[in-house]
This record gives sequence, structure tokens and C-alpha cells, in this order.
Amino acid sequence: MSLAEHPTSGNFKQNARAALQNETLQRAMGYLGFTQKRAEAVARLPEFEALRDQARDIKNHTLAHLDFYLEAYEAKVQASGGQVHWCRTPEDARQTILSLCRSMNAKTVTRGKTMIGEEIALNPFLEAHGIQPVETDLGEYIIQLRDEPPSHIIAPAIHVTKEQVAQTFLEKHAAYGKTRLLTEPREMLEEARGILRDKFLKADVGITGANFLIAETGSSIIVTNEGNGDLTQLLPRMHIVLATPEKLVPTLEDASTILRLLARSATGQEFSVYTTVSTGPRRPADLDGPAQYHVVILDNGRSAMLGTEFQDMLRCIRCSACLNHCPVYNAVGGHAYGWVYPGPMGSVLTPGLIGIDRAGALPNASTFCGKCESVCPMKIPLPGLMRKWREREFAAKLSPAVSRLALALWAFAARRPRLYRALTGWAAFMLGALGRRHGNFANLPLAAGWTDFRDMPAPEGKTFHQLWAERK
Repeated sequence: MSLAEHPTSGNFKQNARAALQNETLQRAMGYLGFTQKRAEAVARLPEFEALRDQARDIKNHTLAHLDFYLEAYEAKVQASGGQVHWCRTPEDARQTILSLCRSMNAKTVTRGKTMIGEEIALNPFLEAHGIQPVETDLGEYIIQLRDEPPSHIIAPAIHVTKEQVAQTFLEKHAAYGKTRLLTEPREMLEEARGILRDKFLKADVGITGANFLIAETGSSIIVTNEGNGDLTQLLPRMHIVLATPEKLVPTLEDASTILRLLARSATGQEFSVYTTVSTGPRRPADLDGPAQYHVVILDNGRSAMLGTEFQDMLRCIRCSACLNHCPVYNAVGGHAYGWVYPGPMGSVLTPGLIGIDRAGALPNASTFCGKCESVCPMKIPLPGLMRKWREREFAAKLSPAVSRLALALWAFAARRPRLYRALTGWAAFMLGALGRRHGNFANLPLAAGWTDFRDMPAPEGKTFHQLWAERK
């Protein structure tokens, strides 16, 4: 069952509890090592912070004039011999892609990694209509064999251990005459590469995502580390680019500015191994390339975010820096978030796409430590946006009744300074007296969510207000 059609974001607490008890997942998450590499890459680029400001301004300018740049982009795509298809809903996008595939009598479709394909549940849809989709990114290929959704934006199989990959290959590659249990990652890579090579050559249609769409030239840009994106768009007779409107930037120079941030923020590389620019179908003098070039642009709620307090989220370039630095994501992994987009960026984007009534748990799945905002190359105020979703959830009375009652009681006291100081002073005194013997509490009424996993230190001395008054 596809998470794109049946998101379980509302079950985050149950999902997270299961993830914390999954020893294999916890071991796999221990290998998520992008944070140090990012820090080292940033340290080698003195102008990194200035580039963040430039990138933010480029995206803000584009979003403010998105209608103009979308029209300019379509005109350039058409001038190069391609075609743009505008799709409001996932069903519109699926039907458009199906129609294009059928026009080529396609039996096999190769896919370069695209999160939008996950968002619209493209693979099961194509399979249901007799077309075999083949993921060509190694991580995506592994989880396709395992019939699992990705758990990370740039490392989709981060939740799978080496031993699990070996067992999956042994089971699924037996049909290709591969019967040896592999033990080394290099051997697994070579085996997958050999099987995928035949898929590349037989594919009738190639579908890729796009890191950027360029209004100036009508080009799409995709970055990969494996070269699968190039083979996906060059070898088949038709290349379909699946993207969303916010991928647009005005010029190639603008794209190059943001590209200097992308790989450094994502994997700690200065640049990804492959940065591929595609502009229209094959021309007479070209040695390779597709005969047809199509761009499917899916809205699916993005335009509704324009001009709202959540517009900043449309600056996201899917680098995963916020995921990599998030203590919650690192504890529970991506599947706990219940849909395509995990971590802090998913906690903001998902409610905008499927509704706060179905994803209200996600904005609450944050410690608000602020690390996600501090590392975001596009300076998206992720904690502030999660707070806004919490406010909407509270206003719509979607949050638990106990939580709303507790906040109402706190607000009643907080609006009355004398009462607030008296209550906090009394609470600090009583907790301090009760905890003086052991120095902490192993169990507290109404605080089991904390004390079930850690002790709570007993208060010592005076309250903040009392100390402030004393020290002026």
C-alpha cells in the first residue's frame, strides 16, 4: 500500500515508539554521518554564509514573480522542441505520465530519483497499468526490491543494514542467476550495476526529477553521484521530467549559486559527481539523447502556499541538512513520519500538502533546538513554521484535549503575574523539598513522558523571577 495515497503521519507517536524499539533500525541510523562532512565542507568555503543570503534572495524573487517565470520557462521549453504539462493534482500527473508512456508503447520505464514520484505513488500506478518501473539510484533500487518507501531524501536506504541488502539481493536476484550471498559492498554494487545495465538499454521511457528548472533556457538540472540520471534521460526514446513549480530559478547563474550550497549541505561534497543539464530533445547533430522531451509540473498544493506564512518552505532544495542534524529524525528515522518527506522539512511541508488534520503530530515532533534552521542553506525558519502549524492545530481544536486544557491553565496563570510567581515559587519549593533526598525524580505525576526515560533534577534554590529581582 502506497504511503503517498495512505499517509500515516497522524500515527507518528506509534511509529516513533516502534522505531525506537527496532534494534536493526537503530544500528543502521548510527551510520548517518553527513554532519561532520558538511561542517568540514562549509569551513573550506569562506563565502558560504554570503551564498546562503544570495540563494535565499534568488528564491524569494522567483516566488514573488513565479507566474512570469513559469510562462517564460514554458516558452523556452517549446522553443527547444519540448512540451510542458501542467498538473494540479497527483491524479492529473499520473494520467499525464501514463498517456505519454502509452504513446511510446512503453513496457519498461527507468526512473532517476524523484521525490515527486513518491508523492504521487507513481510506481504502483504504472505497475497497475502493465508498465514496469525500475529505480536506478542504488538506494532507491534496494528499497524497491524490498517494497519499502525511502526513509531519507538523499540516502533513501539509510535504514537498511549491509546484511539486509545482501539478503535482499540473494532473494530478488535469483531470477537473474545470482545465487551467492554477497558480503562486501563493492560486490553488491557490481551485481546491481550489471542487472541495471540491461534495464537501461531496454527502457522505452526515462523519468527523472529536477533539482532546478531554468526559465532562461528551458533547461532542467539533475544532480547525482552515480550517473544513473544521465543514463535515464539519454538512452530511452522519451525523457519525462517530473517537477514542481518551486524548482524554478531565473537563470543558469542563479542555479550555479545554489548548486554551490546544495552538495556541501547534503553530503559534504563541493559538488555532486554528476550535474546534468537537459534542454529539449535530441537535435540533428547530437550523438545521443531522447527523441521526445516532456516536463510534467505538479502543483499539489504549492500554489496555495504562495503569499502565506508558509511560503518560505517553497525555498527548500531538498538537501537533507535539516534531517541530518535533527535529534528526533536521528532517533526514529524517516518512516516514522508516515509519508514522503521526513524530518523538520517534512514536518512543515506535509501538513501543507495533506492537511494539519492528518499531519498534526509532525510539527510537534521537534525539540525546537533550532539546529535545522541554523544549517538550512536557504535559511528557512523551520522551527517558526512548525510553531505556526501548532498554532493552527490548537485553534482548530485538533490537538489533544488534555494538552489544550494544560495550555489554557498555564495561560490563565501567565496573564496574572502575581499568581504566576506565587504558583511557580510554591512548585519550586515543594519539588525541591521532595527531591532533596535523592536530588532528582524517577517518577512524577503528569510527567511520565519525561521520567519514563530519564530522571528529572529537583529544583535547587530560587525561581528565575526571584533571582532576577535580586540581581536587578
